[in-house]
Amino acid sequence: MSHNSFGRVFRFTTWGESHGPAIGAVVDGCPPGLALTEADIQPWLDRRRPGLSAQTSPRREPDRVRILSGTYRGRTTGTPISLVIDNIDARPGDYDDMPPRAGHADAAYEAKYGLRDPGGGGRASARETAARVAAGAVARLVIPEVNIAARVAAIGDSEDESRWETMLDEARAAGSSLGALIECTAAGVPAGWGAPIYAKLDAELAGALMSINAVKAVEIGAGFEAERLRGEDNADPSLAGGITGGISTGGPITVRAAFKPTSSVAALGVTGRHDPCVGIRGAPVVEAMVALVLADHKLLHRAQCG
Repeated sequence: MSHNSFGRVFRFTTWGESHGPAIGAVVDGCPPGLALTEADIQPWLDRRRPGLSAQTSPRREPDRVRILSGTYRGRTTGTPISLVIDNIDARPGDYDDMPPRAGHADAAYEAKYGLRDPGGGGRASARETAARVAAGAVARLVIPEVNIAARVAAIGDSEDESRWETMLDEARAAGSSLGALIECTAAGVPAGWGAPIYAKLDAELAGALMSINAVKAVEIGAGFEAERLRGEDNADPSLAGGITGGISTGGPITVRAAFKPTSSVAALGVTGRHDPCVGIRGAPVVEAMVALVLADHKLLHRAQCG
């Protein structure tokens, strides 16, 4: 199994490499009859794409999505939805003859497969997340009752937004990078989504967020802080993050994902175009993965419980 697919009923597969001709996703299991055009997907991709500010990668990608299948006259047909995003500003030559880079998946991919695509990390690149955002836009159509919003809660060791630009400028000037914490809330999830033991909603959200390149830790609700609380204090429903026993309670679901500092840094001799903080563009990716999990669990719940 190559494990490039995610989900059970609402399922998607991403494909493509960072500096290949294109990337994309195939979404399967989407209910028929939903209104869907490229215009429904593009705004979410526009939030994630590079080159929007001096604090992101200077790579110029318009990230224009094309729908190749799965719709008819602007509505989903219930068949696989193929989404394609062309790589316009790819420069694979920047990585020719580059040895495995510290902090990257280069050596791990080579150990597993016996060879690797050196161009920007190939499948391990943050570029892959654009396909997730496109698939997540389709997932949002399945869960119109849910509002999902993520934000950058911290960069480096600071939650003070007024300091972030200076911190990023200093890191870039030093040939370094910073990490970030993304916080996401899903409001409007009804009680009952999820399942006991092996399909817990919080476990699946955690797994989905941990699958994002550069994410190293995930918290649900109180998260690690719960370890410091007493039992009577931790019983406060607001600390559960909207999930108890692996099943949604009807309250807002809160998750946080910690993005490591961008591994490609000049201080380690890595060339190319990279974000000084990859987490800055992480919010729409986190939102997309939350939407994909919730869409899948809505359909799973409907299949069992009606």
